[in-house]
Amino acid sequence: MSRREKRVETIFKLYLYDLLEVKEDSEDNDLFNKVLENLEHIDEVISNVIKGYTLSRLSYLDRAIIRLATYEIIYTNTPKEIIINEAIEITKKYSDIDDKQRRFNNRLLENIKESLD
Repeated sequence: MSRREKRVETIFKLYLYDLLEVKEDSEDNDLFNKVLENLEHIDEVISNVIKGYTLSRLSYLDRAIIRLATYEIIYTNTPKEIIINEAIEITKKYSDIDDKQRRFNNRLLENIKESLD
């Protein structure tokens, strides 16, 4: 499975977890488990940066995309530009409406990156 496929799988598991409040057996998805273990801190980082909006106002899918990208920015050594680019490509494919969501997610992730630098 490619890294992008793993990210997409994790995003959809986060989406279902957020929507249904059910944690499916995810022994095979360590990334999903790591995000959940750090979810409180991830949400705090996002909430501290988001302007004129709240985390709860994001769609379930976009919240999952942002949470995974924020986890990767904070807890992995993957270059931040790659993480943000991957999140934006996934947004374009699964969530983008009139290019607005891509721009919103990109700006939010850039702000998160800058706040952590």
